Amino acid sequence: MKKDEISKKWWKETVFYQIYMPSYADSNGDGYGDFKGMTSKLDYLQQIGVKGIWLTPFLTSPKVDNGYDISNYYEIDPTYGNKDDFDLFLKEAHQKGIKVIMDMVLNHTSTDCKWFQESRKSKDNPYRDYYIWKDKSNNWESFFGGGAWQKDTVTNQYYYHKFDVRMADLNWSNPKMVSEVQNILRYWLKSGVDGFRLDVINFLTTDGITADNPIKNGAQEHLNDINQAGVKEAMKIIKTTVSEFDNRFIVGEIGSDKIEVLKQYQSPELLDVVFNFNFGSIKNFSAKRIFDELQSMEKNMSNYPTLFFGSHDMPRMMNRLADGNPDRALALAALMLTAKGVPFIYYGEEIGMQNIVSDSFDEMVDIQGKTHYQLAIAKGKNPTEALLEGNENNRDKSRSPMQWNSNAFAGFSSAKSWIKINPNYNGINVENELKDEKSILNSYKKLIALRNNEKALQYGSYEKLEFQDDQISFTRILGKDKITVVINFGSDKKIALPSGAKILLGKTSLKPNNFILYKN
Repeated sequence: MKKDEISKKWWKETVFYQIYMPSYADSNGDGYGDFKGMTSKLDYLQQIGVKGIWLTPFLTSPKVDNGYDISNYYEIDPTYGNKDDFDLFLKEAHQKGIKVIMDMVLNHTSTDCKWFQESRKSKDNPYRDYYIWKDKSNNWESFFGGGAWQKDTVTNQYYYHKFDVRMADLNWSNPKMVSEVQNILRYWLKSGVDGFRLDVINFLTTDGITADNPIKNGAQEHLNDINQAGVKEAMKIIKTTVSEFDNRFIVGEIGSDKIEVLKQYQSPELLDVVFNFNFGSIKNFSAKRIFDELQSMEKNMSNYPTLFFGSHDMPRMMNRLADGNPDRALALAALMLTAKGVPFIYYGEEIGMQNIVSDSFDEMVDIQGKTHYQLAIAKGKNPTEALLEGNENNRDKSRSPMQWNSNAFAGFSSAKSWIKINPNYNGINVENELKDEKSILNSYKKLIALRNNEKALQYGSYEKLEFQDDQISFTRILGKDKITVVINFGSDKKIALPSGAKILLGKTSLKPNNFILYKN
């Protein structure tokens, strides 16, 4: 076996596409996306070259946190259909050569979960130690604000919740609970999913409640409540369980902005890859900052990083990084789809979808947006100022329904959607983009096709990775194949090609926010 074939994995060859479940395609007119709707759009995903889908949570949930608060790990939430609908979606996706990974939340459950309802009945209930109960609380804070402990009047003890009070943290030091988790993973793997995206996986409470967190400059440092010593052992158990099934994939969300922390969790015995938010969630555009993160990932995560500029938890790339400029958005897409790593496209990026803005408090359906609105009012700001502050912090602004056409409700549904549809859907939609040869969508298709067909863009190492005058350039090399990518975020430039070079996409005259790919 050749050296470059040893580490070949299907996920290294795959362009993933994140679907936010409520917002993709509604088949029954209830205003929420569902499995039947998604099944009807698989031809589209195949057409643009997507070979992997990441589904946000679709298990039964009261949706305090958009499905990240699971009440039953074995049931499809009726909002999205039933198990037959899921099975058909998965079958047809696989027939089209598309893998599917599902979001799995193992840090906490909804307090509606049977486990928790049993747990709170008595101190000697068999499910009591599935969660973390204490007579006294410590100073650990919830990431949703306030303390992380809630007193329950049934037993007069406190339960621990790292997030919302209706989301109780699981006790990963309890072998019975761990065994339950393993069975859940096996159930969905047997059902045919190709892997998991693990939510806040380094937040697992594996070593119990330890010392108070220190306070620095008036803020709490999360030193003892995340990245506990036993987290890696828990990940090993998860990986071993998933590895009982062939060709499965795990990507982890790690709650840290330190590359030294991220790289610890990416290894053959832990997680295949982790999301690096230092790269993916840059708040403001900076070509130098993007390049620096590419260099950092090459130095620290050389086995394989992830590449993304959008997700359900951040403003859309078109607004945040491209400032509404389609050329820059496409240049960023070119970087994401040709640099070394596993690319993840957030639904709608391929047509240039933009954030929605709430025109009233009632449109702020996300709990964080509401909270920030209410806090602003409490601070004495007028409703207009509070609305602006709520919009700034409302995660739902990047979660509006997919814009399929200019028909009523953007072709997403036959009725009012669960959240506001961006009014620009009449101009920005899939149908229009497909008709325009020079559209963002058709350019995405060309870029994805190149990545799907060129092994050097899937497995190639960097021969060079350079930055000069707001221009990022790199050469990917695999065996005798070399592909060079030049992305110009600066002023006009002329590229001199090596003798015999073949242009794959773009032109040698690079205007600002233009790019070229050529084979040496």
